[in-house]
Amino acid sequence: MACDPVIIAFDTSAAHCAASVLVGDQIRASIVRSMAKGQAETIPLLLDDVLEQAGQTWNTVNAIAVGTGPGNFTGIRISVSLARGLALARALPAIGVTQFDAAWATVDANVVATVSAPRDQVYFAARDQGTDSAKLGAPCDAAALGLPVLPPLNAQTLVEHIAQVGRHRLLQGHPNSRPVPFYIKPADAAPSRDIVPQRLT
Repeated sequence: MACDPVIIAFDTSAAHCAASVLVGDQIRASIVRSMAKGQAETIPLLLDDVLEQAGQTWNTVNAIAVGTGPGNFTGIRISVSLARGLALARALPAIGVTQFDAAWATVDANVVATVSAPRDQVYFAARDQGTDSAKLGAPCDAAALGLPVLPPLNAQTLVEHIAQVGRHRLLQGHPNSRPVPFYIKPADAAPSRDIVPQRLT
C-alpha cells in the first residue's frame, strides 16, 4: 500500500451528510450539508461531488472510511450500509470509525470524548477505557470521571478525523471491510402491540 493513499470518508450519524477526501495526510475536500432527513438520497451524490472537488475519481480511491456512531439509529445504518455496498462493488476496504475514535485521533492524553445525544444528554467514553466503556448520561456524568472533557465534534471536523483514522488503520494493515453500527442504546422504537393470532387446531 502506498504511503499516500486516497481515502473517502463519510458520516450521516446526525442531522447532516458529511464527506471528505484525504490524499496522503492532506484533506483535499470536505462537504457538509445539514439535513434532518433525506440522507439516503443525498449521500451518494455528495460522494461524487467531494471526489470531483478533490480532483479524484472512484478509480483512485484506496479505501472507504465511514462513521459508525453513536448517533441517529437510521442515519448510522444508511452510511454503514452504503460503505459496505461500495466496498463490495469496488473491491475496496471499508473501515468503520466511531465518533469516539475520531475525537481521540489528535489527542495523546487520557480524555473523555462526548457525542451529542437526544434530550440534552451525551454519549461519553474515556480514552484509556476505550469504546467498550461508552455510556449515555448527562454532561455532568462525563465530567464526573475527573478527566478533561472534549466537546462533541462538528460535522466537518468529525468526517475529516474519520478519514485520518481510516488512513492510519489502512497503513497499519487493520482495515475492516464489514463495518458495523456502533449503538450504545437500542433504537427508540416500540414493539408492535398487535395481538398474535391464535392458531386454531
